[in-house]
Amino acid sequence: MIRHIVMFNAKKPGDPENIQALFDGLKMLETIKGDWKLTVTKNIKVDHRANDIDVVVYGEFPDEQTLAYYKTHPTYQKCTALVRPIRDQRIAVDITVDDDF
Repeated sequence: MIRHIVMFNAKKPGDPENIQALFDGLKMLETIKGDWKLTVTKNIKVDHRANDIDVVVYGEFPDEQTLAYYKTHPTYQKCTALVRPIRDQRIAVDITVDDDF
């Protein structure tokens, strides 16, 4: 299984409207149907040292081919075009984990 974790910060730090627009744009990713789990959520910012991230996309994909399919889906492409101008930073990690993890 691959865990796909992507963190975003809005271009206007601290601007609730910009953060909401980023969140709303990324939520469309949840409409892509497939053999995976995917959720988009706002950072609740309870860490005492770093709260730079505004929105997180968390996905679990059975394999690299499925993740690649997700990333080529037309809705994913539409989301990227919508979100790119309103986000400042995007940090992505893909980690492989055993099913027993």
